[in-house]
Amino acid sequence: MTATSGPPATTLVVLCPHFEPDTAPTGTVMTRIVAELVERGHQVHVVTSLPWYRAHAIEPGWQGRRVRREATSWGSITRIDPFAGDDKANLVRRALGFAAFSVLAGWRGLRAGGRLRSVDGVIAMSPPLTLGLTGRLVAWLRGAGLVFNIQDVFPDAAIRTGAISNRLVIVLALALERWSYRAADAVTVLSEDLRVNVVAKLPPRRTDTVHVIPNFVDTDAIRPQDRMTDHRETLGLGDRPVVMYAGNIGFSQSLDLVVFAARALPEVQFVISGEGAAKATLAAEAASLPNLHVGGFVAAEFLPDLLATGDVHVVPLKRGLGNVSVPSKAYSIMAAARPIVAAIDAGTAIPQILAESGGGIAVEPDDHDAFVDALRRMLADPVEAAEMGRLGRRWVEREASPAAVGEAYDQLVRGLVTRADP
Repeated sequence: MTATSGPPATTLVVLCPHFEPDTAPTGTVMTRIVAELVERGHQVHVVTSLPWYRAHAIEPGWQGRRVRREATSWGSITRIDPFAGDDKANLVRRALGFAAFSVLAGWRGLRAGGRLRSVDGVIAMSPPLTLGLTGRLVAWLRGAGLVFNIQDVFPDAAIRTGAISNRLVIVLALALERWSYRAADAVTVLSEDLRVNVVAKLPPRRTDTVHVIPNFVDTDAIRPQDRMTDHRETLGLGDRPVVMYAGNIGFSQSLDLVVFAARALPEVQFVISGEGAAKATLAAEAASLPNLHVGGFVAAEFLPDLLATGDVHVVPLKRGLGNVSVPSKAYSIMAAARPIVAAIDAGTAIPQILAESGGGIAVEPDDHDAFVDALRRMLADPVEAAEMGRLGRRWVEREASPAAVGEAYDQLVRGLVTRADP
């Protein structure tokens, strides 16, 4: 990440829960957004967590200090304690951890780039939703505009999955959500249906503050490869057809569909790769199925090999969550030129992308029979499946490049600065 020559266009503070070398998908997103902003001449000071995503604990080599700061050629990175708990399913503990992280991030955000020195803009990422409040306070005290980047609409997903059921907690979370949107000078979301969701929570005079800027995929790093990969050999899959899910193993993903499909299609090998709160339950269900392998997290440098291993990839999401979350894994799958079977609410981002690109098939969420039928269709016609993969690759090359996303954020930040300049 190298700054261009000449004076910086603006000075920005970025507050985010993950940043390289942390391995969370949102960390990859924000790392590349910062790189694109730096490329366009901005000076950026990042406040993020110490790396912790993979094991839900601070990684070896990073323990011992709650705060670590490093200067860079383009600004600085301040890494702070994420206050992670060892139980991913304990939502109360996780909420307290997010709150503590947000308070410490706010304190360090006030000092990033020089104590209380004025900056031009603040970018805060959600989840956690609490960073919206933190971002607003840092922006107020540093005389800056605030861009609130929404990756998943929270608490909608937690409410719809039943992860949050306490009425008082729901009321407080919804109030914080509405306030955070209204307090931001600009809100960015990943798709049009997410925009509709957020706009509905704003007064009419504030609806023009919501902007759609999709996520992206590095099509240079993830390229089409032969299906006979090292990963396939390691797992002993041979030449058998492989259906793959690679991503977060949480309560929002309908991975029971994959278990059902593995029972219905014993001649097909199913692979689930990832970590998450629901993994232990899933592994117990998979134990009796010889054609279902549940593996762990795969580092970024091995992701192209992992994606190429799957002949067909699946992207399932529970009913009602399609307009609160856009699974970014779909972009990576398409970059690898593999077809997708998505089980997600009709009319939301991923089904629309698959229809526009021709990169896969979308079925109704939580419909086990429709899901299996779609897999059968793809596996029965490898030529059609390969063509879907080729079309998906062509779409992401055209529509989901890092440069296009970086330019959108650059223009948004410059617009806020221009409006604030007397």
